[in-house]
Amino acid sequence: MVSKLIRKIHLGIYVFWVVFFFILFYPLLAILARNPKKNFSSIAKYRRQIARLSTWCSGFRFKFNIPYDFTWNGVYIICANHTSILDISALAILCKQDISFMGKIELLRNPITRFFFKTIDIPVDRRSKISSYKAFKLAQQRLAEGKSVVIFPEGKIEDTYPPVLQDFKNGPFKLAIENNIPILPVVINGLWKLLWDEGSRGSRPGHCTIHVLEPIETTSLGIAASDQLKDYVHQLFANYLMGP
Repeated sequence: MVSKLIRKIHLGIYVFWVVFFFILFYPLLAILARNPKKNFSSIAKYRRQIARLSTWCSGFRFKFNIPYDFTWNGVYIICANHTSILDISALAILCKQDISFMGKIELLRNPITRFFFKTIDIPVDRRSKISSYKAFKLAQQRLAEGKSVVIFPEGKIEDTYPPVLQDFKNGPFKLAIENNIPILPVVINGLWKLLWDEGSRGSRPGHCTIHVLEPIETTSLGIAASDQLKDYVHQLFANYLMGP
């Protein structure tokens, strides 16, 4: 009982810091939002700062494991597993380039995430084929502009606790092949232990390791290979999440 109360208090602390830093930066963000296309990089930069400051003040620590020579100069479709709302903050801190998140349309209900999904991110109603089509067309536009797109290939956070890796959707892999964009797999290991889903079990401070795997080129692949690519990337994630 005491442990649950402490976790709920900690979640409240985290929410406080997110709101605090969003309000702190909001005057600048509101000005930049008048022309989000022109000011895309600045909006992304301030989101990164909000994520970095709010997680640090809440005691969340991320270790980014990149065991090879990697720079953020390319354009990628970044695929990450999804078990926590903290995934967005972790990836915003990790990615040292302009990125758009593709996420569920319900995020428009939250005043903070709504701001970013109205300016630089891509909302999608997965129940609507029209919405999905428009979202992927916008993703293509972002890629053509030299921006990377973050997609959670599981589609959503499942209700299973502890979470297990779900089947991947085909969309990100078709998008990568159709646009000759490499897949960048990012494995988020154990962040759900600190804050699962949207925080129904509270949260606690701690460390999380995030593995950035080598980019997977798609230039030599035809659209028929999307299922094979999907299964290959899923197995990579499964291997890392199973551990030694």
